[in-house]
Formats: sequence, structure tokens, C-alpha cells
Amino acid sequence: MTADRGAGTPAVSGDAPPPVPARPLGWARRHRGPVVAAAVFAVALVVTVVTALAPKGDSVPLSVRNAGPDGGRAVSEILGRHGVNVDSAESFGAALAALQSSTDSTLLLYDRNGFLDGRQLERLAMEATRVVLVTPRLDTLAALDAGISQAGVVPESSPTLEPGCWNDDARTAGTVSGESGFLYGSEDGSDGTVCYRPPGSGAGLLAITEDGALAVLGSTTLISNAGLDERGHSALALRMLGASTDLVWYLPGLGDVSGAGSSQSLNELAPDWVAFLGPWLVLVAALAMVWRGRRFGPLVFEPLPVVVKAAETAEGRARLYHDSHAVDRARDNLRAGTLVRLAKELRLGPDASADDVARAVARSVDRPEGGIQALLNERPGNDARLVRWSQELDELENEVRTR
Repeated sequence: MTADRGAGTPAVSGDAPPPVPARPLGWARRHRGPVVAAAVFAVALVVTVVTALAPKGDSVPLSVRNAGPDGGRAVSEILGRHGVNVDSAESFGAALAALQSSTDSTLLLYDRNGFLDGRQLERLAMEATRVVLVTPRLDTLAALDAGISQAGVVPESSPTLEPGCWNDDARTAGTVSGESGFLYGSEDGSDGTVCYRPPGSGAGLLAITEDGALAVLGSTTLISNAGLDERGHSALALRMLGASTDLVWYLPGLGDVSGAGSSQSLNELAPDWVAFLGPWLVLVAALAMVWRGRRFGPLVFEPLPVVVKAAETAEGRARLYHDSHAVDRARDNLRAGTLVRLAKELRLGPDASADDVARAVARSVDRPEGGIQALLNERPGNDARLVRWSQELDELENEVRTR
């Protein structure tokens, strides 16, 4: 009788073993170093690309790319969201081109360093529908000849200013801050509108010509990021700068300086004899170096440090104290030295106080403790008493040593 041994028969030795399932993380564990390095490199690459593509900012005051407290990014973003095309001009040519391409434009001009000359200012004013000057210089106002002049600064007694005029923008905005502001007014006192005047002043923080084509704003706080949310600043800034469909935001730089007034170079302006001055100065300098640079003999070496006798040092310090009448300083030094020497002689240790020294001295020389303390704590009133007091301290030290 035969039995079926198929189920229980062991596998033949020549059969292949079953495949081992692959582990997904096995390769990563074996190559963890390169994997971590690749991940760090990928993250750094992403951060670099994002940073390079992000909009760049700056720190120029009232710049539309400056998000700091003194920047003008906030008001430009708000105007842009309300349909105003804000064009940040990088140069005089760009500002002029932007004004010429628009039929209804407002120019915000903040030339705090006075880079533009009269010809450039006149061309900008001719192309713009309306010009808003922010804290302009005297030369800027004189070049535009609009009848507005600077009239000082806002007094500290007027931290806030009321509109005080019939201008719609100012009346809608209401109260504004007058801190660190400049005052502007009409030269003849009649034409134009002046708003935000301190009490008793005919000039104000805002001055507008009679036709409204030029407005002078005497404070950067009214349109800066930090001050935009205060009082009526935002309303005044948005109404003044958003009156036109296009706003050209222009902050002149050093590259806008006109060279028309300096056609001659420095060499052309210098006299003819300057050409001989340079070589002559070089020759004189060379002769001076030869003259003063020669050595006067071998160097003399002196052994250091120099030993100064203690008596000479003490005498010199005493003369200084005497010349400056520093009786108290001399007394403090004499007392401190006496206490240190007495404590060392009596083996009291470095932590001993003046009272401990006085008690130990009294026991050592068999004298009343009160007298010893009175001697150590005495404050001489003049030089004569100081000398006598120092002698008494010296006698006390000798008495302790010879006890």
C-alpha cells in the first residue's frame, strides 16, 4: 500500500528560495548621508530662487518699495487697489516720460536733497496736471515761482492741527499731526489756500495755489507707513494723491543732477602754472624724506623696567596731593595703608574690618579701644594737622611692632 507523500515531502535541495520582499526605506537607510545632503541642497535652492524672485525693497524715505516706518509703500498700495496707476519713476527721464504719456496725472515730488535744478522742475510742472511737493527746499519753491514760500516750522505747542480752511481734502481729513512739520504760506498773503495753521500764524502745513495745480505738504509723516493710520493722515494723503488716474511717484537721486551749469572740467578751470606745481611738490617731498629720514647714529638701548625708589614715588604723590589741596584723599590713603599694615602685623587676615583692627591694637598696646578708633577715624582739616596725624599713626605702628 502506497501513501501520498506530496503534501509532506520536503522541498528538493535544488529548488530556488522564495523571493524576499523589498523594503522601500532600505536604500535610503544605506545612503542616508547623500540623501540628507541632497535634501538640504534642494531646500537651499528653493529658498534662493524664492528670494531672487521676490520683490526687492529699499530703505529710501517715502519710497514705494520701502515697507519700513518712513517708507511710502502703504499709501501706494492702497491707491493702486482703488484704481490709481502708481508709477515709481527711477530717474528724471522716466518721470518726464510717464507724465507725457498721461493726460491726467499727479506728480508726487520729494526732492529732499535738492538734486533738480530750475529747468528740470519747470519741465515736470508743465507736463503734470497737478504737482504735490513734500517738504520742498527754498530753491525748489523759488524755481517753480508759484507764490508759495517756506515760513518756518510747526511750534512744539501745536502737536495737532485743525484744517481751518475751505479745502475739501483738508476738511474731509480733519485733524492731523503737526510734529516735525514745516510751514508754508502765500508770499503776497492773498492768493491760494493755506490749511492747518498753528494759532497766530498765517502759514500752514498745507499750501495750495489758487488754481490747485500745485500743493505743498509740509510733513512726511502724513504719507509715511508709520503715520498713515493716525488721525486724518490717510484721508488727506489718499485724496491729494488719488485725484488723478495716474500718479507719478518721483524721488530724485544723485543721477538726476544736471551738468548743464558746469561745462568746463577741473583741468580747464585750473590756471596754467598748476601743471608745474605737481612735479615740484613731488620733488620737494622726496627731498624732505631724504633730509628728515637719515639716521643720526646708532640706537641707544636702555634696560627696562626703570627702577624708581619707593621714597621718590611717595614724595611725588605727596607733592601732588599738596598742590591740589587733596587733604581727604591723602587721609584716606594714609588710613588704608595703616590698617593694612596693622592687620598684617597682628595676623588678623584680609577680611578684618577697621573695628577689628582697632580692638586688636587696643589689646596689643593696652590702650582704650575708643582712643584707637578715634585716632584711626579722625579727619584732619588742614595740612598741618594731616602731617601731625600721620606722625601719630606712624608712632602707633611702631608701638605695635615693639610690643
